[in-house]
Amino acid sequence: MNISKKTYGIAVGAAVAALYVALTYAQEALLPGSASMAVQFRLSEALTMLCIFTPYAIPGLTVGCLLANIVSSGALPVDMIMGTFASFLAAVCIYKTRHICIKGLPVVSALMPAIFNGIIIGAEIEIFFIEGPFNFVSFLIQAGCVALGELGVCFTAGLLLVRTIKNKKLVKYLNNI
Repeated sequence: MNISKKTYGIAVGAAVAALYVALTYAQEALLPGSASMAVQFRLSEALTMLCIFTPYAIPGLTVGCLLANIVSSGALPVDMIMGTFASFLAAVCIYKTRHICIKGLPVVSALMPAIFNGIIIGAEIEIFFIEGPFNFVSFLIQAGCVALGELGVCFTAGLLLVRTIKNKKLVKYLNNI
């Protein structure tokens, strides 16, 4: 069957978005707060590493993050916007840095969610959730906590996902066209 590149891209993006949302909701149901609080280990963030294999994952992750944040407990509209924007920037940068590897692993790419979510969500927490004037030290603590959660997920589950896709030769299914 011959499908167009556009149709294939939409299908991949939709599948990634659905996986992201399903993983986030399942984790939130099993471990409340673990996928929606300031310090989180959202396992669905491991899917950001799919951007290493295909640019079609970028819109899927962006939409998936937005949908997950819309229903997350306690998410404010600002989090829906800022969290989605941080995920989009991280996904684009993962794709752009996908060829930079250390011992065959895209370590630089795995840093992108920690960097963007740390800075953007850290600032969001400091500005919208911490009372009083902006405090740079407090911002660094908030950013560090968010980045730590992202690093934990991306360097364990994310790099494991990358290694599995490469070892099982599943890359051809992600780059079908």
